[in-house]
Amino acid sequence: MDAPDKTDSPIGSADNALRLIAAFEQHDKLRVADVSRMLGVARSTAHRLLRVLVAHGFASQDELSKAYVVGPSLLRLAVSISRGLDLTTVAAPVMAELVDELGETIHLAVLQGPEVFFLESIETPKPLRVGARAGHLRPAYATATGRVLLSELGDEELQAHLPSVLSALTRRTVTDREELASVLATARRQGYAWSLGESEEDVASVAVPVRNASGRIAAALAAAAPPSRLGEQDVASIAAKLTSGASRISSLLL
Repeated sequence: MDAPDKTDSPIGSADNALRLIAAFEQHDKLRVADVSRMLGVARSTAHRLLRVLVAHGFASQDELSKAYVVGPSLLRLAVSISRGLDLTTVAAPVMAELVDELGETIHLAVLQGPEVFFLESIETPKPLRVGARAGHLRPAYATATGRVLLSELGDEELQAHLPSVLSALTRRTVTDREELASVLATARRQGYAWSLGESEEDVASVAVPVRNASGRIAAALAAAAPPSRLGEQDVASIAAKLTSGASRISSLLL
């Protein structure tokens, strides 16, 4: 039987919702049972609170595990609040230069649970192009940005950032965990990763790490293009130019 709620008042409900949002600071994933225990409310109330957050984009539910993670609205709010001399502000001028140099769309992304969250995108003016992804989420295991961000995680932390099943997003998606481990090892060794039509059929991308002052990966910087303009033979040269840009961004981060 569900435990009785501490309060059913509007103030109590608001308090529980805010405590639930704050809980995502300490937990990558939350389940109904976790929320019920943390807030001291009935499971039905915990479920109702989570569904309210989902409805407003403050939480998202993983289709496979059924656990709840931070949603896009909350991520966008966090990025907006942190505006100033932050990662996005520092990176934007360098990204614009890379658009001119490479002639392709440039993305900046961070890891959020099993997905990557695109902080910023600057599109190439070419008529045929990959569109902006700012504010969007994509599965980390299938994207160049995600592979860079996953590449230096320890085994236990890596598993926490992978879904229980690596679903095929396209016919090229790597869905075998051992093969993915090999891909990540290559990214770690070479200092860059790529995804050629694995996340989206008509998108090819190359990504490199942006490191903070302590040397840890803070974000991924990527170039994305239609496959007709970015093939395996182009990966290394694009990665070299991205790495130069990422180094300039890193030098400005405190």
